[in-house]
Amino acid sequence: MQKLNFPPFEFRFKNSENKLSIFDVVRKKFILLTPEEWVRQHVLHDLIYTHRYPISLISVEKVVRVNGMNKRYDLVVYRPNGTIYLLIECKAPEVKITQDTFDQIARYNFQLRSEYLYVTNGINHYYCKMDYTQEKYIFLRDLPSYTTLS
Repeated sequence: MQKLNFPPFEFRFKNSENKLSIFDVVRKKFILLTPEEWVRQHVLHDLIYTHRYPISLISVEKVVRVNGMNKRYDLVVYRPNGTIYLLIECKAPEVKITQDTFDQIARYNFQLRSEYLYVTNGINHYYCKMDYTQEKYIFLRDLPSYTTLS
């Protein structure tokens, strides 16, 4: 798989019927390794092992209802009180991050009302804080740290 713009992490892999899978530490199972999953697993490891977000507050690929249709978000980090703190959209490395990508996460966030958004293709990372009063994104230089959850 392609080298991504993250610190090096150790992953568990399994090969079954000539299909490579990667172990997801949140879902506690092996997941088929696609380019997008490669990015998602790097993001998860970065959240957990670099930024110290607790695994118990992270949710992976759950359904959210958007305009009457079922969609799946990639990752959500909750606050200890159960409200959504961070919504993350992962794309495969070859997918350019465009306005359409931000529109997609904004549609999901219309339902979820996260305080922060994070969009990445593993190469480029974009972090922003939502300003609901002004209806705009405030772009940040880095991922908000877990300590801001308190």
